[in-house]
Amino acid sequence: MDAIQAMTFNLRETRRRSILLWRSLPDSWLTWRPDKDAMSFGEMIRHVWGASYGFHKIIQNNGYTELQPLPYDQEPIVSVENEITLSQPYFEAFIAYIQTISIDELDSRFIDLSQFNIERYAGDMLLRIAYHEAVHTGQFLNYMRVAGLERPHIWD
Repeated sequence: MDAIQAMTFNLRETRRRSILLWRSLPDSWLTWRPDKDAMSFGEMIRHVWGASYGFHKIIQNNGYTELQPLPYDQEPIVSVENEITLSQPYFEAFIAYIQTISIDELDSRFIDLSQFNIERYAGDMLLRIAYHEAVHTGQFLNYMRVAGLERPHIWD
C-alpha cells in the first residue's frame, strides 16, 4: 500500500465509522444539542461532510478559495439517511481527487491557508482532514452519552 492508498483508506475508514455512528441516532434527536452554543447532532453531521467538500476545494486550489456556500447549506436537515445520501457524491469526488495526487506531491505541494495561520504540505493536510472527522466522531459519542442514548460499537 502506498501513501495515497493509505490516505484514502484512512479517510474511507473514518467516514465508515462516522456513518455507523450517525445511523445509530434516531432522527427525532437531530436537533438536540448539549447547550445553546453547541452544534446540534444534525448540524455536526452536516459540518463533517461539508468540511470534506471544503477541504477538497482547498487542496485542489493549494489553499484558500473564495468562500462558496457548501452544498445544501441552506436546506433543512431532515434525516440521518438523507444527510448520508447527500454527502456521498461529494465524498467520492474528494477520494477520486486524492487518487490523482502523486506521492511526490504529498511532501512537495504546499497548501497555503496563511490567512488562518495554517501552512501545510498536502500529505500533512490530508491526515489532518481525517483527524478533523475523528474528533467530531468523539464529540458525537460524547453528545450521545450526555443525552443518555445508546452508543454503537464503532471500533471493529
